Amino acid sequence: MSTWLNAGVPPTQVAEWAGHSVTVLLQIYAKTLVGQEEAARRRVQQALEGE
Repeated sequence: MSTWLNAGVPPTQVAEWAGHSVTVLLQIYAKTLVGQEEAARRRVQQALEGE
């Protein structure tokens, strides 16, 4: 599941596939998320530029 999260699959989708709630999923796997900050900033910037 950490691979899915690090690949950018939304936590809601990963939780559904895993049969967990998002809360449980993130409690277990949040520490495995790496390198997401820069990608998140790019997505926000792209969304702002599209407005």
